[in-house]
Amino acid sequence: MTETANWSRQEPSAKEAEGEARTLDKGRVPLGDPASRGRTTIADGVVEKIAGLAARDVVGVHAMGTGFSRTFGAVRDRVPGGGKSATRGVKAEVGEVQTALDLDIVVEYGVSIVEVARAVRENVIVAVERMTGLEVVEVNIAVGDVKLPDDADDDGAEPEQRVQ
Repeated sequence: MTETANWSRQEPSAKEAEGEARTLDKGRVPLGDPASRGRTTIADGVVEKIAGLAARDVVGVHAMGTGFSRTFGAVRDRVPGGGKSATRGVKAEVGEVQTALDLDIVVEYGVSIVEVARAVRENVIVAVERMTGLEVVEVNIAVGDVKLPDDADDDGAEPEQRVQ
């Protein structure tokens, strides 16, 4: 014995009909823009690499990192497969929509530290925001040293020989 129910269906209002017109086949409601489905997370190291490369592009920045990290990095660079670290001297704190950065830099002797810091901030913010979509709330820069013209490089490279 089966029961059958008689359902009376009223005609939909104009608003309901419009909503039904937006549904997909089989009664599914569209989910919106495919690009907005899901979540994207960006690791701290990714932001650190982007910021490190952007900071090194600024004229007047000789090196990145504190004295100890540059010395340790020079040893690591000499080990086969060690390679240069793009994140040396950069620390990032990444949230869901914002990031904050701390940079340790060494500047060339004779450049304006204020101008170099301004240029580094600008370059880093533009690069990080463009590539990640994160809002950069602050870029703190610590100038730990000045590279003098006659100093040997701390990173293990031979000083440039000038022919006169």
